[in-house]
Amino acid sequence: MKRPYNILVVDDEPDLQPLITQRMRRRIRRGTHSFEFAQDGIEALEKLNANPDIDMVITDINMPRMDGLTLLDQIPNVSDIDVRCIVVSAYGDMQNIRTAMNRGAFDFVTKPLDFEDLQITMERALHHLEEWRAALSSRDALVALQNELEVASSTQQSILPKTFPKSDEYQVFANMEPARNVGGDFYDVIRLEDGKVGLAIADVSDKGVPAALFMMSSRTLLKGAAIGLGNPGEALREVNELLYEENETMMFVTVLYSIFDPATGMFTYSNGGHDAPVLVRAGGGAELLSLTGGVALGVAPDINFPSQTMQLEPGDTIVLYTDGVTEAMNGDGEQFGVDRIQQVFEANPPTDSEQATHALFEAVREFVGDTPQSDDITCLVLRRAEDGA
Repeated sequence: MKRPYNILVVDDEPDLQPLITQRMRRRIRRGTHSFEFAQDGIEALEKLNANPDIDMVITDINMPRMDGLTLLDQIPNVSDIDVRCIVVSAYGDMQNIRTAMNRGAFDFVTKPLDFEDLQITMERALHHLEEWRAALSSRDALVALQNELEVASSTQQSILPKTFPKSDEYQVFANMEPARNVGGDFYDVIRLEDGKVGLAIADVSDKGVPAALFMMSSRTLLKGAAIGLGNPGEALREVNELLYEENETMMFVTVLYSIFDPATGMFTYSNGGHDAPVLVRAGGGAELLSLTGGVALGVAPDINFPSQTMQLEPGDTIVLYTDGVTEAMNGDGEQFGVDRIQQVFEANPPTDSEQATHALFEAVREFVGDTPQSDDITCLVLRRAEDGA
């Protein structure tokens, strides 16, 4: 029988231990998770040294004796330990979040704790840990490019959201089918203040493990900037500066990041060198939204990323995609193209976001036939619900 995941929670708040024990009681009863607690970084290091089976550390930043950032710096010095770290940060504290990521944190959550968000972040981190351990256990066999690409694919899939918002006001759904030569596509759905939701889709240059690692860094930085900044263009500018600072490999990532406000139907987006979204009107018809003038992230500093806002009417749908869709090629060397995306929906407006995503993937599969897939195919769909739906 597989042992439970052992999670160490580090926080000097006395009410946190009973709260986590109560909120995680089902996982504890099922024997899938166990929890230990420490009051500060020094006590946490003592527990890590005593128990090499700890899988995850969830740590606050501000604590007496040793803070969370110092703890992150010390964890690599603990022998025989392989953990994933999640940082609990104040809302919008980008400086500490950035420092935490540089010191090896996998992800972060913000105060006050949203336990649904915490659980999703925990499961994503633990899944990534499993994939990493599987890769390490077979590293002696990683002598061929295909094995490397399988590791990259697992890493890539492990950070993608698996559950999506669905309410009376809107629905979101996304999917990615990785290619054999793994690239760096990713998407993310980020819950923001006042019920707003951030939606991102991106494509990293290059392929294989380097692209997968750059993708992970890009995704984490974008999440941090999205939570700290309320404008998509400002968020992309922040991520671009951070990526450029330490981009020795000269990789880049195209990103389309948007914020949707369910209360008003306003959709604000900024484009970092990515393909233009497709707007499908409730009454039929599909059109490309205008580009906002941004360039790929990580290439140059001091770049401005303009934003644009539009009104989504009830029943309208936004389709975000990567060039794996538009450049999917059939046996005659013909590409799927943007026009075919519009044709999928213009006569048959989607009834929900999941149905729209499946419809686009099916259209691409039918078009390419038996032609091998050469790039990741990724799509994210937002649909504003119809009044009364």
